[in-house]
Amino acid sequence: MVKVVSIELKCPHCRISLMDKETLIDEKPTIKLNIQTSSSFGTIRLCSIYGCFKHVCDISLKEGETVRFFCQDCNQEIKGKTPCEVCDAPMISFPIKSGGKVNFCSRKGCKNHFVAFEDLDTEIKKFYDEYGY
Repeated sequence: MVKVVSIELKCPHCRISLMDKETLIDEKPTIKLNIQTSSSFGTIRLCSIYGCFKHVCDISLKEGETVRFFCQDCNQEIKGKTPCEVCDAPMISFPIKSGGKVNFCSRKGCKNHFVAFEDLDTEIKKFYDEYGY
């Protein structure tokens, strides 16, 4: 049996949880964010399982379109510091509740994503303790 990791994220600005326990994808809470495309504003709920690309969105997203992400509470834009190594779109970076950061590409359809730890020894221990690996 493959073990899945459902990551809990928080806003890097106001530190509030971004988890939506009412809207589930694959029986796990989703990550709720406000979004902006070149033509509209909306809300997206991302699957919280690492490696899953499922989402529920109240606006239409075109394949290849770049999306801006905002905290659902403070509405501050959430950005990363580097461009995607695959498609050059901005990467988005969120702190993980148990330590480290999850990063993913802002371009619809690009699958580039990764988890990063700043203090590897401490944060990977917290991550393993949280997720049982």
